Amino acid sequence: MSASQRILCGFLIPTLFHSSHSPKLPALILSNSFSIHRPISDPVLSNYQRRARNKEQKWKQQSKPNKQSPAMQSASAAAEAVTNRFGGLTVAESSGQTYQVPSPSIQSGVVLQANQAPVQGQIAIWNPKSYGTVSGSTAVEVENTPIDKAGVEIVGNGAEVAVAQKSSAGLSKLFNSNALADFTVDNSTYSLAQIRATFYPKFENEKSDQEVRTRMIEMVSKGLATVEVSLKHSGSLFMYAGPEGGAYAKNSYGNIIDMGCEKYTAVGVFVLGRMFHEAWGTAARKKQAEFNDFIETNRICISMELVTAVLGDHGQRPKEDYVVVTAVTELGNGKPKFYSTPDIVAFCRKWRLPTNHVWLFSTRILGKSVTSFFAAYDALCEEGTATPVCKALDDVADISVLGSKDHVKVQGEILEGLVARVVSHESSKHLEKVLRDFPHPPSEEADSDYGPSLREICAANRSDEKQQMKALLESVGTSFCPDYVDWFGNGSVGSHSRNADRSVLSKFLQAHPADFSTMKLQEMIRLMREKRFPAAFKCYHNFHEVDSISTDNLYFKMVIHVHSDSAFRRYQKEMRYNPGLWPLYRGFFVDLNLFKANKEKAAEIAKTNNGLANNINGNSGTSGEEGLADEDANLMIKLKFLTYKLRTFLIRNGLSILFKEGPSSYRAYYLSGQMKIWGTSAGKQRELSKMLDEWAAHIRRKYGSKQLSSSIYLSEAEPFLEQYAKRSPENQALIGSARDFVRAEDFLAIVEGGRDEEGDLEREQELAPSSPSPSVKDTVTRDEGLIVFFPGIPGCAKSALCKEILSAPGVFGDDRPVHSLMGDLIQGRYWPKVAEECRRKPYSIILADKNAPNEEVWKQIEDMCRSTKASAVPVVPDSEGTDSNPFSLDALAVFMFRVLQRVNHPGNLDKASPNAGYVLLIFYHLYEGKSRKEFESELIERFGSLVRMPLLKPDRSSMPDSLKICLEEGINLYKLHTHRHGRLESTKGTYAKEWSKWEKQLRDILVDNADYLNSVQVPFESAVRQVLEQLKIIAKGDYLTPSTEKRKFGTIVFAAVSLPVTEVQGLLTDLAEKNPKVEAFLKDKHLEDSLKEAHVTLAHKRSHGVTAVASYALFLNRQVPMDLTALLFSDKIAALEACPGSVDGERITSKNQWPHVTLWTAAGVAPKEANKLPELISEGKATRIEITPPITISGTLEFF
Repeated sequence: MSASQRILCGFLIPTLFHSSHSPKLPALILSNSFSIHRPISDPVLSNYQRRARNKEQKWKQQSKPNKQSPAMQSASAAAEAVTNRFGGLTVAESSGQTYQVPSPSIQSGVVLQANQAPVQGQIAIWNPKSYGTVSGSTAVEVENTPIDKAGVEIVGNGAEVAVAQKSSAGLSKLFNSNALADFTVDNSTYSLAQIRATFYPKFENEKSDQEVRTRMIEMVSKGLATVEVSLKHSGSLFMYAGPEGGAYAKNSYGNIIDMGCEKYTAVGVFVLGRMFHEAWGTAARKKQAEFNDFIETNRICISMELVTAVLGDHGQRPKEDYVVVTAVTELGNGKPKFYSTPDIVAFCRKWRLPTNHVWLFSTRILGKSVTSFFAAYDALCEEGTATPVCKALDDVADISVLGSKDHVKVQGEILEGLVARVVSHESSKHLEKVLRDFPHPPSEEADSDYGPSLREICAANRSDEKQQMKALLESVGTSFCPDYVDWFGNGSVGSHSRNADRSVLSKFLQAHPADFSTMKLQEMIRLMREKRFPAAFKCYHNFHEVDSISTDNLYFKMVIHVHSDSAFRRYQKEMRYNPGLWPLYRGFFVDLNLFKANKEKAAEIAKTNNGLANNINGNSGTSGEEGLADEDANLMIKLKFLTYKLRTFLIRNGLSILFKEGPSSYRAYYLSGQMKIWGTSAGKQRELSKMLDEWAAHIRRKYGSKQLSSSIYLSEAEPFLEQYAKRSPENQALIGSARDFVRAEDFLAIVEGGRDEEGDLEREQELAPSSPSPSVKDTVTRDEGLIVFFPGIPGCAKSALCKEILSAPGVFGDDRPVHSLMGDLIQGRYWPKVAEECRRKPYSIILADKNAPNEEVWKQIEDMCRSTKASAVPVVPDSEGTDSNPFSLDALAVFMFRVLQRVNHPGNLDKASPNAGYVLLIFYHLYEGKSRKEFESELIERFGSLVRMPLLKPDRSSMPDSLKICLEEGINLYKLHTHRHGRLESTKGTYAKEWSKWEKQLRDILVDNADYLNSVQVPFESAVRQVLEQLKIIAKGDYLTPSTEKRKFGTIVFAAVSLPVTEVQGLLTDLAEKNPKVEAFLKDKHLEDSLKEAHVTLAHKRSHGVTAVASYALFLNRQVPMDLTALLFSDKIAALEACPGSVDGERITSKNQWPHVTLWTAAGVAPKEANKLPELISEGKATRIEITPPITISGTLEFF
């Protein structure tokens, strides 16, 4: 039965109780042998599960008023005494004739004292004996007592004091007697782990964004999948599993301080409760109780995006505080089962919870709608805000499901981004059915008794964080917060900040798993610990299991906190080797139970697990979609908008650098560290640089040396951006939106152009994503330092080059001092010494004379640049490389030849070294895995420039076979050696003799081929001269960054068909030969030199809209025939009239009223004036020459 079917069935089941009624539990009579029939997993069910399953009987009680009566206050006091019984109870071994009274719900206001019988109508619950041998607890006999209908009677004879005393004794026993330390793991020890809350697994795409796009389009075109796109609201992850299940932020629950997130959970619970008031009106309290009972009974966790103005600034302060449901997860046996989007919509509409805006793209005709979606994003990503983005997606999607929260109304126009993922190809049909079965819920009568808002409560309690949280939890009501245990702990032991002993985890892993899920969680945690993944496993006492604690039965909560995204990537790799591994989830919270089991119970658990494993193993239960291969099921791409990123990444995240390191470092941060990586277009880089420099001056002038808090940065940024936007339409497009400003200081929670309109003549100079043009590049000036470093291999001549640079005065075109640090002469760690030298001499040029072979070193150099206001230039030996290494075997041979000619080398790597060949192979393999293109592209992306040092002559002859074979043998031997011994020296280990033989053979062959190796090298003097020229260009700022040939996003302005210029020029030559008027007109135009490109514009973003441009995505890169029917010209402009043909039987139509190819304009005339030529013809101010018959030239449809 699907989730939506289960939800639909829920409508047909009468409500069992109201919010004012506390559910009672029917009797469950169990013998010591557990012989009754029940589900297979019962032997290891927690108390919670047993209670949850049996919530079936109504319990009549007078409706609770909003304010507590004296009797209710007394009940609350007694209730607090019960919750303080941490460790005070033991579970008795008894026959089936005695009963133990359960702890009643605090929400009900009823407290049963130690010697009190249940009230009339209450059926006591028999708790089965503990798995251990604990005894001595007092059995409580059941008798019936009538209930006072005017209120709940508290039968008192000093029981509250007795309970408190018992609690104190129990707590003393637990914490002072080291109950955990005394809990020994032996063959009778079992562990039970149950996931309480989790979010989708975090999958890092190994493919590039373009590869993901291509695969998504391919899958839709073949009918294998649907692409689902949703809005990314700008907030924080919040998860809720019921009042007993818990409230969780990304890495914490309740008041457990892991990331300072305890306030997030209190705010999240309040906002979620407020959503019920808004949706259900006067029925809100009743529905809150039903909802909480439903998700706890079914072990469901709700994940939401929590969007508020009280938890710190993101991209825009929301106008309202709200949540949007992003995931619904069933946490029963086996893997967590994540609802599909249609099931989420059904669930949310049943409970009237806020849903997200979702679009589905499933058209199978060559992935038409998907390609249009990506084109729409590319056209909008640098200027898009919520309104135009949603409109564009509505136009190109197959299905659009409006969210119940309008982003513009509740958050504003600044949109963080979109999330696109692959889902089942049946999703469209499923969603259509859900929309029919679950229409939008009706509007209810407003509940006037909302109480104070989130912002009002936070404002009234700003000075005290705990009081702020208490006020929020009190206001939300007892359905969501029956007690404060999760936030403030138990009154007798303090808050949850008191961690459980670290031995919890080791004992959990040593114990036998009580079920299949526990076994899989143990497997996951063992792997992460063995591989030393950056993650923490923090355990805390579980205050919800007060009644079940004994010396042989302990309960804890565990937070699995992943510190770095690298852990997810590494774990994914492990999953490929071991497909049976469970995914590593984001937001991962687990309940742990350590207990003892006798032989009979152990045998029953083993029997249960054998059957359970067969049923569960292989059960998907994850976010993967049915019918999709694992690799495809996890395809996801996040697409963010520049208007959001300029606020969060460029302004907010740059505050620390701006105030601590100054404007120059800040400029390097936003240019090289951010916009370059994003692939921001050159025009936007110029505009943003101007705006951000002005912002930096403004905020430093206002705040001086005191840094603006990132939590409230929008208090200063929004007014600045609003004023900046008013200056011009270009500024408005850059900023996006800066109106409807909200003041957060009053309630904050305590937290700490240049292109032609038509694009007819010339496109803006294209720029690689990582490569700012010289006009926006952070030019190396005299008040900045420069680090020249060498990603190379020993023998690449870096030391000789450094000597030449030192002996060439003024090589950089300025008077900055030049210093060289030779790695072989530096004692201790080299790169920290370079950083120290840069700090001591910040305006000098440092020659880092040491090989810099890997990303770790490059990252250190980047950090130096940021901290010392320097730039860095990599100098690399030029080489063709191989498919998996940036250096060819020819280059490696030359490097080895040079090294073995050395004598008295400072680093002892010369002809006297017995393992010189092995050392060079080590360096060679440090680059393994990167092609030459990838190697250079990464350096360019990181540092914005690259200097190539000539090494081999391009017209050289092939390498002799003997030399090639020798190198290949050495590489094979290296792989064998490292596979067995790792980094062990070649003179040791299994292959020591083979290495000795190979080293001798290498020397002999290099000597034999000395003439060849000398002849293929570029003369050193020539190489030095070319390097010096390149360095001088970079220092002057005249350097043009090489293209890394990566896919460029965000620069789409118009769609056009590009025509071959040579064919267009040939057409004009033929016309001139046949028509004297054409010949006379073209005679002095020199089109053979001035006509560099020719295209027919089909649609322009400014003139025709984003959707019009995106609609051509279906035919992207396809050949389109173009009929040229006439030549039109005046004294100021000339163009060819064009008529697009068909592709695959579908006619290509231009949104331009008059499709044409602009050929020439007079000085000062804009290319778009060519659109007026037909009108000039009718006025007799221009000439039209028919082309009969029309000439057809085919061109490629492209986005520009």
